[in-house]
Amino acid sequence: MKNFFTALALFLLGSASLFAQEAVVKGKVIDSDATEPVPDTEIRILSSIFNTETDAQGMFSISGTDLPQGEQVLVVSKAGYVTKRIPITIQNGTTINLDPILFEVDLSDIEAQIGIISLSDNELNQDEGTAFNISGLLQASRDVFLNAAAFDFSATFFRPRGLDNANGKVLINGVEMNKQFNGRPQWGNWGGLNDVQRNRDFSMGLTANEYTFGDVAGTTNIIMRASQERQGGRVSYASSNRSYRGRIMGTYNSGLLASGWAYSVSVSRRYGEEGYQDGTLYDANSFYASVEKKLNDAHSLNFSAFYTPNRRGRSTAITQEARDLKGIRYNPNWGFQDGEIRNSRVRNIEEPVFLLNHYWDISEKTRLNTNIGFQTGSIGNTRIDNGGTRLVTVNGQEAYLGGARNPFGNYYQRLPSFFLQDENPTAFDYQQAYLAQQEFINDGQLDWSELYAANTNPTNVANGGNSIYAIQEDRNDDTQITFNSILSSQISENITLNGNINYRTLKSENYALLKDLLGGTGYLDVDFFAEDDVNIIVGDIAQSDLRNRNRIVQEGERYKYNYELMANVLSGFAQAQFKYNKIDFYVGASAGNTTYQRNGLYENGNFPGARSFGESEELSFTNYGIKGGATYKVTGRHLIDLNAGYLTKAPTLRNSFSNARQTNDVIVGLEEEKIQNLDLSYIYRSPIVKARLTGFYIGQADATDLGFYFTENLTGLGGPEESAFVQEVLTGIETRNMGVEMGIEAQVTPTVKLKGAASVGQYVYTNNPNLYLTSDDFDGNLTFGDGTTKLENYHVAGGPERAYQLGFEYRDPDFWWFGATTNYFSNAYIDVNNLARTTNFSQDFDGQTFIEYSEDEARELLTQEEFDDYFLVNVVGGKSWKIDDYYVGFFATINNILNQNYKTGGFEQGRLTNFRDIKEDASRENGRIFGPRYFFGYGTTYYVNLYVRF
Repeated sequence: MKNFFTALALFLLGSASLFAQEAVVKGKVIDSDATEPVPDTEIRILSSIFNTETDAQGMFSISGTDLPQGEQVLVVSKAGYVTKRIPITIQNGTTINLDPILFEVDLSDIEAQIGIISLSDNELNQDEGTAFNISGLLQASRDVFLNAAAFDFSATFFRPRGLDNANGKVLINGVEMNKQFNGRPQWGNWGGLNDVQRNRDFSMGLTANEYTFGDVAGTTNIIMRASQERQGGRVSYASSNRSYRGRIMGTYNSGLLASGWAYSVSVSRRYGEEGYQDGTLYDANSFYASVEKKLNDAHSLNFSAFYTPNRRGRSTAITQEARDLKGIRYNPNWGFQDGEIRNSRVRNIEEPVFLLNHYWDISEKTRLNTNIGFQTGSIGNTRIDNGGTRLVTVNGQEAYLGGARNPFGNYYQRLPSFFLQDENPTAFDYQQAYLAQQEFINDGQLDWSELYAANTNPTNVANGGNSIYAIQEDRNDDTQITFNSILSSQISENITLNGNINYRTLKSENYALLKDLLGGTGYLDVDFFAEDDVNIIVGDIAQSDLRNRNRIVQEGERYKYNYELMANVLSGFAQAQFKYNKIDFYVGASAGNTTYQRNGLYENGNFPGARSFGESEELSFTNYGIKGGATYKVTGRHLIDLNAGYLTKAPTLRNSFSNARQTNDVIVGLEEEKIQNLDLSYIYRSPIVKARLTGFYIGQADATDLGFYFTENLTGLGGPEESAFVQEVLTGIETRNMGVEMGIEAQVTPTVKLKGAASVGQYVYTNNPNLYLTSDDFDGNLTFGDGTTKLENYHVAGGPERAYQLGFEYRDPDFWWFGATTNYFSNAYIDVNNLARTTNFSQDFDGQTFIEYSEDEARELLTQEEFDDYFLVNVVGGKSWKIDDYYVGFFATINNILNQNYKTGGFEQGRLTNFRDIKEDASRENGRIFGPRYFFGYGTTYYVNLYVRF
């Protein structure tokens, strides 16, 4: 009998367990201002392994028989909103329906993001090829380390995991915005729209993303959809001493009206005669409009358009000598003309973007988003063209004499070091050096009147009147059409499928435009650099276009080079996400094909016939990627996250043709780039402390890079005075980025938060890439020794490899807040001269090793420069008031409050590339003539933003 009752009890217990009803916690998260659903909000039961995210309708559900019972706390959190903690009581067999949960906007977070991200144009004033980490500013999130990288580290050109933004994807409404020419998102091309670009979904690295396969630097989707913008208006004024002096912005969003319509408009203007760098004008306007119609419960149609024309004066890298004499604000690109600042290097951007988006809720679990994007317009960069010619008589025959002196104040022949280059300078040399020094200190800028005088002097007019100096604009007129369709389907409670198909087509017109004759009557379209006879132009080799010889060009006409680039990309990806109580994981794959072609519209005299005119061969690249990852929930507070991936990428258009301005020649050895990615994280989260520690490894192989510069004393050209303007081609580049990153914050009191972040990395070349040179000054491709450059174990330039932060925030219940951070940076390196790491460095013009060559001295000369460590202290704060239905407030930040001087980057000049010349230049007691050029960080800067929101 005893056994019978025992068996019966066990049976009843098992039956009760079998038929026990599960507990359900569900609800809907709604924006408290816009009364719109808030998707992608994290929902978790505190101190447990149970969590989920809201869907596109703001809905969520957590269920199971093993949910923690009794009194619990439900945490609702998302970047840009005030985290909510909701007490609940869970019992099996019951349902808790939290509909709605009103989610309040974190005003201080929004103003901080608007304030900081609006300054990303600082980096875009620098010459191409220095540092590109703008996408880091898009990574602001609840992650402590990414916030530090976005708001404090980015000013120093710090790049998370050593990756520039060509390794990340930026989308707007699901449409990829990375340029096919160089792979980079043009964040600065759509500036001034901060109010309507605050809705962003960011996924770090190759983690699961519903829009695209992604890339190793992460994916950002900016949501510019009328119904998703926060209802109400906002007017603001900002003042700064960084890239612009003032900004006015106004925005109004209707929200979704009862009629099913929604609209959003935003306008802004940014302006300044010059920013922190001397002579860097800023003139930008931004216009945005979006309208959406909810056709019915299943279909919605959205149209967005923005036009952000902007004009910016550019600065450039300078030598240490120029910095010592003129300071870090010195910019040689400008001078006074009729009492007004005029910059010779101005970037003009006019690229309107149009987006049409269709949102279809096929069912409660399945959504299809179809998009069409159209982008057109132009990007132009002006510069002084001092290659003009004039008609002369030589031995009784007419010819053209070309060339004019470099007009810039920092030209090496105008600096003191040039006059003191001899080992034993004379008194006259010192006198000339002193005069040059005083002239440079007191002026050192472009003399526009001299340029006009050279073009209009009587002798030049009598000999034809063609301009010797002119303003050239290098133009890219792009027309791009993008079509994609993105599917998301939750096929079960635990499994979600994502996928897309994407097609992009680009036609890019590239040419030089004669912008300003500077007083002359025309410009002879020939290349005097192409001739060897003392710049006397004869024959066909100098012709820019053999089909239109000796053409006299007028303002507004194309000249020098003129060609088209075509690109087509067809790609797709599929992804499955699995979510369970103890583990979440995903797998994904992508495939695609990319084709490129060049069409020459000029027949260049250096490359006659089909080598420059007409269509090139069509290049085709097939690419694929695979990725996977998992999050293991040890407990509710401790998580382990793993992500791994392998992908191939087509080389960019820029790196596919060795000299696209003149020839159809394709880079030799061009291959798809291969990338491996692995990262492992430990994540800790509690009511007080949030922390993440991540180790990462990124290996890249078969990368390609293309550079342009003038160099001297090339071996293999048959003489001791061989020099040329060259295209330097590197192929088969292999690099390794590895390190750890950490972020931690502690809410030590309800009003005080402490935070810390760190990144310790090493980014190096792991092989000796192939190197060859091309030029219109010599035939064929020029290689040296075994055809490689010895870069193995050199550091990849691009910002500090190590960054550390300690900081705090105080947030008062009366809606004012204040914070400060101390940031320390180290292990930043110069970009080395690749040609100097070939056998060209050790060989004389006859191919023999220099007699005086020393391995020890060579090693010292070729040691990569490491920049000094530095501290930056930043403070930030703000205050807001609610007056009736209006929110009034301000936000302010002061960066580098201690006014520290530091280098953000730099490069070795390529003019001197052999042992003898570099040793002689480096040993000069009175300063190097061709020393490295540097970019210097800003001193103390401020930004203040005043706003009214209603």
